Amino acid sequence: MTDREHYEAVVVGAGPGGAAAAARLADHGVETLVLERGVDAGSKNVSGGLIYAERSAPYTIDDLFPGFREEAAEREITDYYMDNLADGKVKTVDLTPLHENDTLWCDAVLRRKMDSWLAERVHEKCRETGGGLLTEVRVNGLLRENGEIIGVTCDELDDIEADIVVAADGVNSELAREAGLMDWEDPDEYFQGVKAVVDLPEGHIEETFDIGEEEGVARLFSGDLFQGVRGGGFMYTNEDTLSIGTVFHLDSIAAERAEPQELLDALLTHPHMGQWLPDEYVELEYSAKLVPDSKKAALKSPHRDRLLVVGDAAGQMQAQGPIIKGMNHAVTAGALAADAFVTAKGRSGVTAGQRYTQMLEREGVMDKLRPSSYEMTRPVTENDTLANVMEAVAKSPVGKAALGLGITESIVKRAFNSPRMMSMLPDIRPAYVTIPVLLAKTQGVRVESENAIETPSLEERIGDLTYDTDIGNPHITLEDESFAASGTAVTACPVSAEGFGGGCYRAETVKTNGSEEKLVSLDTQPCVECGTCAVVADTHWEHPRGGKGVEYRQG
Repeated sequence: MTDREHYEAVVVGAGPGGAAAAARLADHGVETLVLERGVDAGSKNVSGGLIYAERSAPYTIDDLFPGFREEAAEREITDYYMDNLADGKVKTVDLTPLHENDTLWCDAVLRRKMDSWLAERVHEKCRETGGGLLTEVRVNGLLRENGEIIGVTCDELDDIEADIVVAADGVNSELAREAGLMDWEDPDEYFQGVKAVVDLPEGHIEETFDIGEEEGVARLFSGDLFQGVRGGGFMYTNEDTLSIGTVFHLDSIAAERAEPQELLDALLTHPHMGQWLPDEYVELEYSAKLVPDSKKAALKSPHRDRLLVVGDAAGQMQAQGPIIKGMNHAVTAGALAADAFVTAKGRSGVTAGQRYTQMLEREGVMDKLRPSSYEMTRPVTENDTLANVMEAVAKSPVGKAALGLGITESIVKRAFNSPRMMSMLPDIRPAYVTIPVLLAKTQGVRVESENAIETPSLEERIGDLTYDTDIGNPHITLEDESFAASGTAVTACPVSAEGFGGGCYRAETVKTNGSEEKLVSLDTQPCVECGTCAVVADTHWEHPRGGKGVEYRQG
């Protein structure tokens, strides 16, 4: 016997997935301890962010937390559009039908406000069953006995044993990686999101977007303003701010040597954006994160021993064509993980992890995350030869003529609003770059807006963030400092850039004994903990200790 502290359940991470798991466990009377590494729930979290409630889902966030929409959300998104931009023209496609498919409601959220509100309720619920929520605690590993996972280890606390461990510790989950369930090997399994939260005068949203106080708008952007990188931009209306950002395939960012802050600025300063931005541009916060592409990364068996993995940690982020849904799936998965533990408790034959996997399948979650139609068509549609053929056809006189005459306009509109078609959308340049550009060129109308805003420099953006630097304890180390191994981080890191000396990653040419070598250096102080460098560079990456590192105020 040991004298370790023991809880029936330990939940790691107090985002929506962890909050849902903890709330549901507490509803079942399970003694639950929630461990959050931020100074407050939400201080480490970033999202675009829209949270959906789907009709087909067994749980929604307001099912588990009454009053959520009134207290923790921003605006309900009632209109959804996609603007294709090229050659000073814009072609807008109404995506509201796709947005409304299977949707009860969808609200814009800011993670610091939302997660903090959820955490208060989680703490109250868990205290009733003998647990609670602790912040500024980093869970640094899995506790094992005879090779089996039986709990967690922490920087700030002694080892904790549990009958179930729910890993809701985000896309850079150290627990999922230590368990051998996830890795950082494939850039094509991730998107990188970068966002600015823009302050607005009172009444600006209602006047500019011509909507009521309870209404909200989402817009997506694609076309020739993003240097040929696969992906696009977004803008969501919050209560009195705008969330404006970009989401690109990480392998495309790496291949094009694109710099994330430049891609964001290309959107923010585009003339088309001038109609929505105030004359005096005030950026409240700059942030970034990795986003798993569930079609490739969602775990089919998200468990090992007593460990159940939910949300981004399990790759549970759905890209339904241009529309991204993640937090709702984290909520569903967290609640199902709790139910699986309770139903399997004390029974032989089926473990909680096996039960959880069965529930994800039975409730249709996995078919949303990893659509069978995509898995069947991917070997053909993402073939380089076919992609080149599609590119050539789209750019041919016949393709341009078809688009220019509007012959395919109704087909394009139906395709963009078809859930089945969007779930099959191939991850290739024609789908994300070529066709949007050609749509704008052949069917677009001239952009009449003007935009004179000046965005902050990267140095100013970093300077405006809040950090508690863990001096002497860097959370990332370079394993290979050669440019060939780690140079991509110089451009792909959201707080680094070629020639910028104030970011995380810098490149310099070193002369030794008459020869030259290009090397990379690292300073983790400005790190926004997105995890990009863990994928594109040769590093040893872990989260900072509890409460240390960046603290997001908006999220």
